[in-house]
Amino acid sequence: MSFSNLGLSDKVLAAVTASGYTTPTPIQEQAIPHVLARKDVLGIAQTGTGKTAAFVLPMLTLLEKGRARARMPRTLILEPTRELAAQVKEQFDKYGAGQKLNVALLIGGVSFGDQDMKLTRGVDVLIATPGRLLDHTERGGLLLTGVELLVIDEADRMLDMGFIPDIERICKLVPFTRQTLFLTATMPPEIRRITETFLHNPVKIEVAKPATAAATITQSQVAVSRNDWQKREVLRTLLREAEDLKNAIIFCNRKREVAQLAKSLQKHGFAVGALHGDMEQSARLAALDQFRKGELPLLVASDVAARGLDIPAVSHVFNFDIPHHSDDYVHRIGRTGRAGRTGTAISLVSPSDQKSIQAVEKLIGQSIAKHESAALDAMPAEDASEAAEAPRSNRRRSGNREANAEGSSRGRRDGRRERDARPEREARPERTPRPEREARAPANESRPPESEAPRERKPRRDRDRRPSEDRGSGPQPAVASYGTSQPPSIGRPQAPRPRREEDFEPGDHSHLPAFLLRPIRARA
Repeated sequence: MSFSNLGLSDKVLAAVTASGYTTPTPIQEQAIPHVLARKDVLGIAQTGTGKTAAFVLPMLTLLEKGRARARMPRTLILEPTRELAAQVKEQFDKYGAGQKLNVALLIGGVSFGDQDMKLTRGVDVLIATPGRLLDHTERGGLLLTGVELLVIDEADRMLDMGFIPDIERICKLVPFTRQTLFLTATMPPEIRRITETFLHNPVKIEVAKPATAAATITQSQVAVSRNDWQKREVLRTLLREAEDLKNAIIFCNRKREVAQLAKSLQKHGFAVGALHGDMEQSARLAALDQFRKGELPLLVASDVAARGLDIPAVSHVFNFDIPHHSDDYVHRIGRTGRAGRTGTAISLVSPSDQKSIQAVEKLIGQSIAKHESAALDAMPAEDASEAAEAPRSNRRRSGNREANAEGSSRGRRDGRRERDARPEREARPERTPRPEREARAPANESRPPESEAPRERKPRRDRDRRPSEDRGSGPQPAVASYGTSQPPSIGRPQAPRPRREEDFEPGDHSHLPAFLLRPIRARA
């Protein structure tokens, strides 16, 4: 069957012919007639089978009649990532070149002013990410009451990224009589339940079994240790020994690992770019453009690049990290082997990735072959130098403690040997006392010699008794201040004890203040 039998308009057929396509893919062949018939469609197909063109081509045919009003788009397409939204816009620019349609792209990283100007002039096709779309609606700059066709692309990715609440809000803003299209490569049970709410009597099109990889992709796995430096060395070896490698996408789980791996590959002479969610939008688009043009043969990316990116000539895909979700594996390796081409997907599996790789094999329904290479058995010399430069935080703490303990004990043993091997030092001459020490010498003459027995200390209850009872009839200590006396030191200085009333003779009022001793005149 050709595109001319699907009911597309002459302008759309001319654009398809100019692009070099003559035969539609299975998803296009089954979905386009139902979309033109204004029916809701639930499409499930493998990634890389032309799902984007399956809704772009009939949408262009439906939009040839009519005109958009200001701030009221006629069709709305929701995409999970900025890159995928920009790619869909490129498809509209490609197939809709002969039509006067206004297409607007609402994504993050771009100023609101330029987007508001496009919405003011009127938009036929609105391609947006959920977050930026809701920002415009909340500001009052966008009305969705004129939407006739709603497309939710990569619905399972919307679920993973937490966009389902936003999708529910958007569906309440569009008319109830709209036409809705759900297109995805995987269909988990959660998405299946959501489709029952958003779709009305949909036509289910399942070209292939959900979550299956294309038969044109050769899959393999390489066992590596859990050390990151060895994992990077294995990856470099695979990149060097691949004979048919033209370009490759290397996927990592975390944004930080993307930057570290790209820096490591650049250090070893590879031309590589990076792509992750924390980068500026201009830098992300520039990295993708350089990779498409072949200026950068390698692209290290997070799962931002795993969904829907149409780069037909990707020869290899490397999974530096096994994805946490098995469905992401299908989307990752789907970047190669597109449109009937052959591709290669190689995964680096560490001991901690065994459960993840088993879940992947269970999902795709086949076992992944082990990659065998003689170059991977031996560890190159440069690997040891990189291992020495590995940060201390990557080492195991228990190993650090054992190494530190062993080094400390070894240092103590070496110190004892060195001390025992030294000759005995001569006796040092007696140091001359300083003048201040000589000045203090007479004051210390009253101390008893060290050979005498120490003076026995009395119990506290005896020390607290009156001096007359405790120390006999000897001379009383001098009064240090009014009402206090300084007892003799026994071992260490004692705090002064306040004088009590019984310490004074009868009639002695010296301890009283003067104002209490003034005579009082009695009243007559």
